[in-house]
Amino acid sequence: MSHRRRSNAAGPQPPEGVGVGDSTAAEASSTDKERRDLLPWVLGSDPRVLALALAFRAANALLVRTYFNPDEYWQCLEVAHRIVFGYGHLTWEWKRGLRSYLHPLIFAALYKILALLHLDTPWFMSMAPRLLQSVFASFGDLYLYKLSKLIFNNHVAQWALFSQLVNWFMFFCITRTLSNSMETILTVTGLYYWFVAIESSKGTLIVSKQQAASKQSPPSRKMALLIAALACAIRPTSAITWLYVGLLDFIQMKSKSRFLFLEVIPLGVFVLAVTTFLDCWMYGSRIIVPLNFLRFNLFSSGGDYYGTHVFHWYFSQGFPSMIWTFLPFLISGIMKSREWRLAGLILWVLAVYSILGHKEFRFVLPVLPLMFMFSGYNLAAMAQFKGKGHSEKGPLSRLQLSVILLILTNVPVALYMSLYHQRGTEDVMFYLSREAHDGRIKSVLFLMPCHSTPYYSTLHYNLPMRFLDCTPSENKGTLDESDRFLMNPPDFVGKVFGNLSSFSHIVLFESEERHVKLLLHNSFKEVRRFFHSHFKVDRDLQSSVVVYSQMSVL
Repeated sequence: MSHRRRSNAAGPQPPEGVGVGDSTAAEASSTDKERRDLLPWVLGSDPRVLALALAFRAANALLVRTYFNPDEYWQCLEVAHRIVFGYGHLTWEWKRGLRSYLHPLIFAALYKILALLHLDTPWFMSMAPRLLQSVFASFGDLYLYKLSKLIFNNHVAQWALFSQLVNWFMFFCITRTLSNSMETILTVTGLYYWFVAIESSKGTLIVSKQQAASKQSPPSRKMALLIAALACAIRPTSAITWLYVGLLDFIQMKSKSRFLFLEVIPLGVFVLAVTTFLDCWMYGSRIIVPLNFLRFNLFSSGGDYYGTHVFHWYFSQGFPSMIWTFLPFLISGIMKSREWRLAGLILWVLAVYSILGHKEFRFVLPVLPLMFMFSGYNLAAMAQFKGKGHSEKGPLSRLQLSVILLILTNVPVALYMSLYHQRGTEDVMFYLSREAHDGRIKSVLFLMPCHSTPYYSTLHYNLPMRFLDCTPSENKGTLDESDRFLMNPPDFVGKVFGNLSSFSHIVLFESEERHVKLLLHNSFKEVRRFFHSHFKVDRDLQSSVVVYSQMSVL
């Protein structure tokens, strides 16, 4: 995936003949000018960027109080909780061997530390995983900065970092314990090492003998391949990204056999062997998770069970919603920078995922940071245009207006989505956790679509709980419990649960409450109601989450 600097490209470019990693003559000659151009928030060095990212993502994690995707809990924290504390629900994916234990074990280690320190309280159990994820996310921010600086320059890197920190979807998603969030961080980190290795092998990273003696040698391509293998172990579909990256450079390589047989295959086999051993040990049987995952999701289209979208959804709705008002800056940045291979990577990932019927925002999260590199390029070009003495009429320049626009259109959305939209299912579990630890709950039934709330990982109390199952049936057309309940709530509850007397508490959405209220009238009483959302997502408006308790328990 080789690249070079182009003197005729619009935007901020170094002098002709300077390599991407040159930290000597070119940077020294432009230091004073760059300092005049930089905004006050720019910190300028890797340690300071990391410190900024750590503080920002910690606040980010604490501000995320809403529910987004079941995988955040059910495929990670619930599994980790079961490993450490011995109780927790494993979904059907774990029974079929579709998930690797590599990702949940990270948070299992965190839970173990909390338990040893006697800090496994409801608050810590809820917030500690996201705070840990915020640390990983901050390194993702750092490596986006480093990658942008490597491919373009320091000025672009600062604006790329600004773009990533301001974007609403990155704020909303990156500190969640999704495997996609970890995949995104590993992808950016791996791409950085890949580009460093390429430039090093081409001889464009020029350092003096004294610098070479005092500094660590440039990271090799093997580091990038190792990180890529780990990303694929966590999310096998990450191979889509690395197939593009590897093939483009493989075509230009002279020593193709060396690359394949001394780097790719050994590292790939090593990571596969370690993760397979880990999974076999945790599952208690011989199993190859990546093979099962790809067989179910790609070869049999098993993911279609949870809904499908039209082919162009990522291009027409999904990614525009994620990138939001950065979209025009992205397009302009691509055209000005002419970094076609990175732009091609984005297009490739979106196109391949478009082939699959089941589509979700989080699937294409790993290429979102690349978008911010191009947005950063465009913003840096605006700053350079202003710095060359071009006067702009009016009290505010184009750059200032652009920054104001991006902040005003992203920050409110980020805060609303993180603090308010779909927060009822989080709030109800915090409430149930406190009640359970105080001994006021004996058992809980969730009469809502499956996986609508966190579970034992938040409750952190071993009492009987039941939710509506939605395991895919091998017989097409067979409805699961969740669908049957939504079709006819009173009939389903009467047939499956009878008079509900075996549960001390019932949790349900307001939209279904009116259908089963007669069944609850005689022996249950409403005890709490939590706001959930102002508008519907994919079902009827679920404006609130309601908790009913047996009168005998009150």
